[in-house]
Amino acid sequence: MPKSLKILIACGGTGGHLFPGIAVGEALRARGHEVMLLISEKKVDAEASAKYRHLSFQTVPAVAKPPTLSPRMLPFLWKLWGSVRQCKKILVDFRADAVIGMGGFTSLPPVYAGHQLGLKTFVHDSNARPGRANVMTSRFCSRVFLGLDAAKAFFPKCETVTTGTPVRPEILDLPSREDAAARFGLDASRPTILVTGGSQGARRLNELCAEAAASLPPATQVLHIAGALDFERVCEITRDRPGYKVLGFCDQMPSAYAVADLVIARSGASSLTEIAIAGQPSILVPYPYAADDHQTRNAEVFAAAGAAELVQERDLDAEKLATLASSILQDLPTYKRMAKAARTLAIPDAAERVCTAIEDTLLPT
Repeated sequence: MPKSLKILIACGGTGGHLFPGIAVGEALRARGHEVMLLISEKKVDAEASAKYRHLSFQTVPAVAKPPTLSPRMLPFLWKLWGSVRQCKKILVDFRADAVIGMGGFTSLPPVYAGHQLGLKTFVHDSNARPGRANVMTSRFCSRVFLGLDAAKAFFPKCETVTTGTPVRPEILDLPSREDAAARFGLDASRPTILVTGGSQGARRLNELCAEAAASLPPATQVLHIAGALDFERVCEITRDRPGYKVLGFCDQMPSAYAVADLVIARSGASSLTEIAIAGQPSILVPYPYAADDHQTRNAEVFAAAGAAELVQERDLDAEKLATLASSILQDLPTYKRMAKAARTLAIPDAAERVCTAIEDTLLPT
C-alpha cells in the first residue's frame, strides 16, 4: 500500500471553494490519507460543513484583498502576514505533507506557508478565466489543477493538469425523482424549475425569477433557493403562486437536482459542474460584478456546447425569463439536446483525478 499522506485542503470562503474541497477530502480519505480542511469563519462555511462531521475542519480568519492602491492595503498585508504565520503553525502541528488550495484569496496564506516550509503545494482553479488570486498563488505551487482547459493559457509558467472540478460524492448518486419531490413537498409528475443564485449576488436574479412565476404555465413548479437574506422577500412576491417552494438554504442539493427539469442559475464554476453531472438544461445569468467577468466566460463554455442559454442580467426581464424557460420545457427535442450536451461537459471523476495528480507528485513510482 502507498504511504499514507497528510494533506491540508484550504477551501473556505464560498460554497464554490468549500464543496470541491470536501469532495477532494472525501476521495483522499477513501485512499487511506489523512486530511484537514481549512475554512473561514463565515456563516456559509459553518452551515455547509456541519453536514460533514466525519471530516476534520479548522477555521482561520478570512483575508479579503482590497484594491491595490487602496489605503486598506497596509492593514491587509499585516493581516495576511498574520494568517501566513497561523497557517504555518497549523501545518507544523498537523505534520502536513502537502497543501492544496481550492481557490480565492483564502488559499494564498496556507499555500504560501506550505511553500515556505518546503512542502508540495497545489492550487485548483475551476473557472474558464482564473481569478487573480489563483494566478498569484500559482507562483508558489508545484502544480496547478484546472477545471476547464480554457484556463490553461493563464498559467504559462506552471505545470497544469486539467482534472475537472470535483463535486461532493452525493451529487454523483442522485435520489429518485419521487423521493426528491416528496422531500420538498412537490409533485413528481409536474415540470419543475430549480432556481439557485449561488452564494453571492443573487438578489436581482431572485427578483426576476419570482416575478416570472406569474407568467409560467400553471402546471410548472419552482423550487427556489433564495438564500437566507432574501427568503422573506421572495416568499412575499410568490405567495399567491401555487407550486412555488422557497428555501432560505438547501443542504439537500442532490434532491434539488433530482426533481429539476431545468435550472436557472448564476454561472459559478461549481454550480455549473453540478448541473453538468446532473445532466440538466440551464438558463445561465452571470453575476455581472464577478471579478474579470469570469462567470460570463464559464457560461460561454456551456452555451457554446449547446447545454445552456446564456442571458446577461441587463438584457433580462421577468416576461422574457418566463418565455425562455417555458420554451425549453415545452420543446422536447431542444430539451433532450441540451440535457445531452450538459452531460458531455461533466467529469464525474474529477476528485479522483486530483488525488491521482497529488499522489503522482508526492509518491512518484
